[in-house]
Amino acid sequence: MRKPVDVALPAGYRRQDVLSFHGRDAEGVAERIDGDTIRKGVLLDGVPLQFELVLGEDRAHCVIDAAGARIPARADAALAGMLGLRIDPAAFAAAVRDDPLFGPLVRRTPGLRVIQAASVFEALTWAIIGQQINLPFAIALRRSFIQQAGRAHPGGLWCYPEAPDVARLDIEQLTSRKFSRAKAETLLRLARLVADGDLSLDSADDELGAIAARLLAIKGIGPWTVNYALLRGYGASDCSLHGDVAVRSAIGRLIGADTRPGIAEAEAFLQAYRPQRTMAAAYLWDSLSQPAG
Repeated sequence: MRKPVDVALPAGYRRQDVLSFHGRDAEGVAERIDGDTIRKGVLLDGVPLQFELVLGEDRAHCVIDAAGARIPARADAALAGMLGLRIDPAAFAAAVRDDPLFGPLVRRTPGLRVIQAASVFEALTWAIIGQQINLPFAIALRRSFIQQAGRAHPGGLWCYPEAPDVARLDIEQLTSRKFSRAKAETLLRLARLVADGDLSLDSADDELGAIAARLLAIKGIGPWTVNYALLRGYGASDCSLHGDVAVRSAIGRLIGADTRPGIAEAEAFLQAYRPQRTMAAAYLWDSLSQPAG
């Protein structure tokens, strides 16, 4: 089954940000970029899907290809997240218009958006894979993870796996591909809890606190991983990324400190931007790619 979807894009939509986010793996195992076209493979509810997204000036034209199967209902939410449409940046921009620190950042980069993963499981597993290692190595591990646990779509892409696919792996399949034993154990522990029905990742906005608490109870998953998953998986608007090294570096640069603030200091700094701390993190990340001043 193939489903065409047309999505209106807001004024000032930053297409290049979306292309860059989905094009991080130059080898294009599960995502490929060709001009203004994004192709992404992902498993949703056991169905291998390929999203083909063409970013126009004011609309995104998408075809969702389920390789003959019925397209899951959650595919539309996945598409909105992949386009970064689940969090409206206007609320943060209005809140910090006169802020001496974030006001200039927003004026320099208006309309910045937070791009989501296609599923909560993708966001969580990517957070686990990427934690405390450099980005190129993390991308290489992610590529290996997809090829071990995912499935090929007839369109040519590998589909990012779901929990049952990962739960079938044994630990040696991961550690033999340069995963640390701790990362491998955490990935398998999470996947098996979800696959066995002991942990549900489905949640309404008002249940995210309970989801966060259940995730924190899993060995190997800490506050940074949970907040990153809330941000990239659920599109939550008030995630505090005070444990993120890049966020802390950006705070130090923003306030003119000689050293990177500690985690407690960063958490206290971000408290002032509740309930919009997700967008605060987005602008802090972006500021590191901008000239100082």
